[in-house]
Amino acid sequence: MSNSTDFLLYVPIFSDLPEDTIAKIAQVGSTRTYKKDSIILMEDEVGGALFIIVKGKVKVTRTSNDGREVILNILTDSDIFGEMALLDGQTRSATVTAMEDSEIFIIQRNQFLEFLKEHPEISIALMQELSKRLRTADMQIKSLSLKDAEGKVATVILQLANDIGKIKQGIVEIDKLPLQQDLANMAGTSRETISRTLHSFAKKGLIELEGSKLRIFNYEKFKNMFS
Repeated sequence: MSNSTDFLLYVPIFSDLPEDTIAKIAQVGSTRTYKKDSIILMEDEVGGALFIIVKGKVKVTRTSNDGREVILNILTDSDIFGEMALLDGQTRSATVTAMEDSEIFIIQRNQFLEFLKEHPEISIALMQELSKRLRTADMQIKSLSLKDAEGKVATVILQLANDIGKIKQGIVEIDKLPLQQDLANMAGTSRETISRTLHSFAKKGLIELEGSKLRIFNYEKFKNMFS
């Protein structure tokens, strides 16, 4: 397999496939680049492809009834999106926008469904990924409906820690923390509340902010406090 397509080895739904099968997937897909702030797909449009992030970062959003952007998820290298419309043939459930210059690998629906028939292990891995996202959605709903502002911000930090955080010497580090307005759109609160709460967490010694990096000193303690 060429170095240009070995990224597929790190995509969770393909991780158990033999290399020759992954090579076939690489041959049927195509790669596109998207500039920062480019819309990759729109909510309610007809879906016909699976998208895999080769490199970059995207945000998955919906628009509330009052016109506000609500960020459902932030995805990065090796993550997939577009799988719901791919499976049921319905319209897209959300809009996906590039948060930085991104390279995306695209597999058309009919080709992907053929791979599902030939390799049921992909279906199992895909169900696991969907279950993970359903749990995340449940956590977001609980946070938005039941928690105070501090709890909402903590829930977003925990989500980012799970999705893009890295463990380094027992400390969870989130590199390239989203902009405060994006964090507010994830938490369903204001940018001012995000700023105030992050600094409050820092004063309590729960986190450390260094430029665009955020560190959680004791992840389990932080999780137990706000879960």
